[in-house]
Amino acid sequence: MRIAILTSSRADYGIYLPLIKKLKADPFFELSIIAFGTHLSPFHGETIKQIQNDGFEVKYKVESMLLTDSPEAVATAVGLTMIKFADFWQKYKSEFDLVFCLGDRYEMFAAVTAGIPFQIPFAHIHGGETTLGAIDNVFRHAITLASSYHFVATTTFAARVEQLTGSSENIYHVGALSLDNITTLNLLSIEEFKVKWGIDLSKQTILTTFHPETVAIAENENYINEIIAALDNLTTYQVLITMPNADTAGSIIRTALTEHYKNSERVFLVENLGSQSYFTAMKYAKFLLGNTSSGIIEAASFHKFVINLGNRQEGRLAGENVIQTKIKTAEITKAVQLIESKENTTIENIYYKSGAADQMIKIIKSFTGSRNKLE
Repeated sequence: MRIAILTSSRADYGIYLPLIKKLKADPFFELSIIAFGTHLSPFHGETIKQIQNDGFEVKYKVESMLLTDSPEAVATAVGLTMIKFADFWQKYKSEFDLVFCLGDRYEMFAAVTAGIPFQIPFAHIHGGETTLGAIDNVFRHAITLASSYHFVATTTFAARVEQLTGSSENIYHVGALSLDNITTLNLLSIEEFKVKWGIDLSKQTILTTFHPETVAIAENENYINEIIAALDNLTTYQVLITMPNADTAGSIIRTALTEHYKNSERVFLVENLGSQSYFTAMKYAKFLLGNTSSGIIEAASFHKFVINLGNRQEGRLAGENVIQTKIKTAEITKAVQLIESKENTTIENIYYKSGAADQMIKIIKSFTGSRNKLE
């Protein structure tokens, strides 16, 4: 069975990783990886190298990224990506029996939308979720409507996909795929991490990622200034910051962080840790702070509290470990004090379901010969 993986960024690749490993190892499948978006951008760390360093061939590359991140640039990138993928699907539409797409990025939306006239059989991962503070919310639901198969993280999301599509067929509750990484990745020791990154995780560390709010883009400069002020007050902690995605106004956040912390010996900025190092940092961090989906989905499996900032993840189901906080310096400081007062405890992960990748492999093998399969 000929399976393609559409991957546009470090974030979706890390989620895909357990499935990619299973597909490559199983002789039943012929795997093709289609890399585009920030994977091919030197400005964003050229993360295609991470895929290749993990031992996977990238068979197809589609370049369509712009260097700026204004609303006009993002809209233009959507259009350019559609044009590039219109040509791609025209050339290769008969090469794939099933094409996986993931999440809610505008690049993914564009690639999938271009495939609709060609009747590409898409399988969508992480549909049915809600993030009201990001324009990605629109893209996610559009990708759901363009897809033939749906692999969702919770029964709540399954119900929403059914509502969106008007059908209960081909919706599969498999849990969050990325959580398979926790048991399959060999995480680094503190010493190994220090050798690789020059950062000592034996110190109390805050793991931080803050992406721009793409609904309220005018507020992002104020938001990052409030966060920086809060981090500057938390002098007893070391801070490890991973840089934001290629979203509207993301450069505002990048510039503020880079300029403010360029000489810091306490705050470290890393473009891309990769899955192994990112989960290692999560394992040893005191807590997470920011507005990334990994705080909502993965952190509970490491029994970590999360200070979730602002509205980007608003509407997404979250566990009891997530403390919703306004992007105000005083509110962030108060949330840190609340975490410090809590004892470590076992935290249930509402996104976990054992063996998500294995479930998906079993399900897609049953698709052979289906009417949606490309001939």
